[in-house]
Amino acid sequence: MPRSANLRLEIEEVQVNQANAFVSFRNDSRIVVVTAADSARHNRATVLVVDEFRMVDKNIIDTVLRKFLTSQRHPAFLDKPEYKDYPKEQTKELYASSCWYESHWSYELVRSYVVNMIRGRSYFCCAMPYQLAIKEGRLDKTKVEDEMSETTFNAITFQMEMEALFFGQSSGGLYNFDEIDRNRVIKYPFYPKFAGHKIADKRLYIPPKIPGEVRVLSADIALMSSTKNKNDATSIFVNQMLPTSNNRFVNNIVYADNNEGLRTDAQALVIRKLFEDYDCDYLVLDTKGLGLGVSDALMADIYDQESGTTYGALSCCNNDELAKRCLVPDAPKVIWSVQGTQEFNSQCALGLREALKQGSVRLLTSEFAAEDSLGELRGYDNLSTADALNLKLPYIHTSLLINELIKLEYEVRNNVIRVKEKAGMRKDRYSSLSYNIHVAKIIERDLQVQKSKKTMEQLVFKFRAPQIKKKY
Repeated sequence: MPRSANLRLEIEEVQVNQANAFVSFRNDSRIVVVTAADSARHNRATVLVVDEFRMVDKNIIDTVLRKFLTSQRHPAFLDKPEYKDYPKEQTKELYASSCWYESHWSYELVRSYVVNMIRGRSYFCCAMPYQLAIKEGRLDKTKVEDEMSETTFNAITFQMEMEALFFGQSSGGLYNFDEIDRNRVIKYPFYPKFAGHKIADKRLYIPPKIPGEVRVLSADIALMSSTKNKNDATSIFVNQMLPTSNNRFVNNIVYADNNEGLRTDAQALVIRKLFEDYDCDYLVLDTKGLGLGVSDALMADIYDQESGTTYGALSCCNNDELAKRCLVPDAPKVIWSVQGTQEFNSQCALGLREALKQGSVRLLTSEFAAEDSLGELRGYDNLSTADALNLKLPYIHTSLLINELIKLEYEVRNNVIRVKEKAGMRKDRYSSLSYNIHVAKIIERDLQVQKSKKTMEQLVFKFRAPQIKKKY
């Protein structure tokens, strides 16, 4: 508008505030912006434009937005006799969005538009990938290359957001996207003390435990950087197990992180600091192979040169042979050693799948929803790009976890499920989370047994010997 004097002459009024957002033209046309919600029912239009339509509830589109198009456009000249046979202009619907998963309803809508377009009906559908933006000078090619070189680069998200391609999960996969996605309800992660975020908001800090709460940290260990070893990364999850009214637990995965290329001692320090920061009760550790070195380091006192803090040794609670390797007598027995057999890994895979189906595992919202959540925090808009990314990393790692889960392949042999990743894909996040949830179920079962025993002890009646009354 600033560059067009003719356009400014045609505009009668512009209003943009919390209550209204519209542009009125002198020919009685209007452009009105409304919220895609049930409250918008009273609006009417001849052209409907739905931006980022995949994020709008399908029911709202069908029952509210599309009902705006109740009548055709009727300019005044159509009332003149000479235009009585002039064809009326049809109402229009325009949908724009980045792509998403093929299991989502938006994919079926796009498919139906393409089919109708091919059949010659008045439908049109097109995709505009990032290469077009580069060609037109709207996107810097170097910026795209830099993004693709980062260790946090998510190829699947990039495919959907930038390449205009929907993403389909593995055929017959063990994990279903819809079942996982509906569990993405946690608005804010719990950030560790050494994360270095610069926003003083209590919603971002680790809260004290409530009665009955248990916290479990899990780590699937790798030592080599993924630059040359694409499947190697240490994946860490923190599980806040909250008791429910029916004597069960819900597993809130409040923090996710990945470390690449760290030495054994450095990894042990990172894990030990997180264990302390989150006031965890158990540490689930893959001690088979590379993880044994990290386990040994944790079974001795660890000195942090940066903070000058000495973290006490931890011992193993479920493996006596491993516990003997602890160098400090009476160290807390909190390390839960995992040395996966085929049967054990099968139990973990099925246990995680069932927990996700039941909704007993809650995950962080997507990094796209996080933009709105973090934007509510005072001072977020003033953060540097690096600090803002630091706050979004747990959300990004959660999305990468989901991408791993839905791309996993499996086979059944002798009633045992064997999970494997595709070439070039990872499953370190899957392994860490499945171990965490497996141990969480054991903890829940043991606590239920203890509570049941305690209740039975309280219900035991103590009988006294009957007294015989003497007759006088």
